Amino acid sequence: MDTDMRLDAARPYVLSLYRMVVGLLFASHGASSVLGAFGGPDGGRPAVGHWPGWWAGLIQLGCGVLVFAGIGEAGTRVAALLGSGSMAYAYFTVHQKHALWPIQNGGEPSAMFCWSLLLITVMGPGAWSLARLARRLQPAGAP
Repeated sequence: MDTDMRLDAARPYVLSLYRMVVGLLFASHGASSVLGAFGGPDGGRPAVGHWPGWWAGLIQLGCGVLVFAGIGEAGTRVAALLGSGSMAYAYFTVHQKHALWPIQNGGEPSAMFCWSLLLITVMGPGAWSLARLARRLQPAGAP
């Protein structure tokens, strides 16, 4: 078996691992903001309901958990798209005004999450997901 065929065969599994890592990191970022986990964010936690910090953290936590779990083709893609859009919003409203390049304006995490989640939106959850596991565990002939 040549290298291309081996890599192609591994694609859905590597995609699942990629989705899980991105989802876990995104959820961790949100848990830090909303719950104060992992030492909390620099500058302290935003007040409950404070725009945009608290809501952004809530989106990161919720979408990160849903992306990590792979809640199905549509659910995973919608959660990833919402997370991607929130990171695009963060980049252009918070970071872009300070400098053009992410390395200069501190926007690398926003840019990386935005593009990583957009890739998951397009590619789907991969071979391993909570939805596929549930289908496999369902008894034969069940609706």
